[in-house]
Amino acid sequence: MAISDWPQQERPREKLLAKGAQSLSDAELLALFLRTGIPGASALDLARGLLQRFGSLRGVLEADARCFCREPGMGPSRYTQLQAVLELSQRCMLENLQREDALTSAAQSRAYVQNRLRARHREVFLCLLLDSQHRVIAHEELFEGTIDGAMVHPREVLDYALKHQAAAVIFAHNHPSGIAEPSEADISITRRLKSALALVDIRTLDHLVVGDAEVVSMAERGML
Repeated sequence: MAISDWPQQERPREKLLAKGAQSLSDAELLALFLRTGIPGASALDLARGLLQRFGSLRGVLEADARCFCREPGMGPSRYTQLQAVLELSQRCMLENLQREDALTSAAQSRAYVQNRLRARHREVFLCLLLDSQHRVIAHEELFEGTIDGAMVHPREVLDYALKHQAAAVIFAHNHPSGIAEPSEADISITRRLKSALALVDIRTLDHLVVGDAEVVSMAERGML
């Protein structure tokens, strides 16, 4: 049965309008994104199939293009639309950080770097530049390495911070292994970066290590 043939109060769009997006299941939200089904399967059927195939909503969102496009009713158009939605979400989170103190909004900082880096298959080193009020003024993925590590060059970090006249920085990088525990190499490079930036009065506030299920703050661990 097509969704248009369902009782009105059970249709995902009408349910969202009446009760809010939080009232919808993962499958119903995906169905709204997909909008239409294919012969013999409604949008909700397709959504349920995606959740079953990839194991969870997160699995669907983090699926690579090849795997996603192989699923019934999917293809490059829907994959690119999904990636655009994810990027919009990340940019919205970044805008919130740009308006607020990144230290007092620690949960938002962690959520942003986790969403941006968690699914990456190689180590990526991200730098958040802050003004004197600890609001984000610039951000960039400065280095990307192999699955075993990223090569981080203090001179490039220093040049980037000076270019934007940053007052402070927060670093973040992911561990593709999924384990967020900082390594000795993480501690060593963070201290080297902190020393280099201190020479020009730029403070290193934190280094966040992103794993599969958590984000570890090196500042909270006393590792800076």
